[in-house]
Amino acid sequence: MMSPKRVKWRKVQKGKMRGKALRGGTLHFGEFGLQSTECGKITAKQIEAARVAMTRFVKRDGKIWIRIFPDKPITKKAAETRMGSGKGNVEEWAAVIKPGRIIFEMTGITKEEAFRALNLANYKLPLTCKPISRDTEKLRVQREAIVREAKKAKAAAKGAQS
Repeated sequence: MMSPKRVKWRKVQKGKMRGKALRGGTLHFGEFGLQSTECGKITAKQIEAARVAMTRFVKRDGKIWIRIFPDKPITKKAAETRMGSGKGNVEEWAAVIKPGRIIFEMTGITKEEAFRALNLANYKLPLTCKPISRDTEKLRVQREAIVREAKKAKAAAKGAQS
């Protein structure tokens, strides 16, 4: 399982999971990817289970990239422990995921096989994700450009009326 070799601080605060992913939202390595649609935490065990499910489905064909890393320590107090006496011990490592983040990437197999493998991986994760490809990525970028142009035209028309 994945975990950091060394960290600056042993225990960290919970933090907030608001907003969209600022980075890691586009395909860089493969032709297909699994993109999150909601916020959540994915533990190292869940990442490994999803990876194993994908590699077994494609029978070790193609190539898989894991685009996230569990770098946040999750602490738990022992059972039947009274309140107080400090924070619990580090039990597992997790990656904080925001909407739009690419979790896995694949290449070297057909689109149907890739989407089925990515859906199998999605079943192992605690948050909903959608499989994407380079084609759907291009369509999304074009749609965003059209919306941006429409907003500019609307603002220009409003400024001309004033």
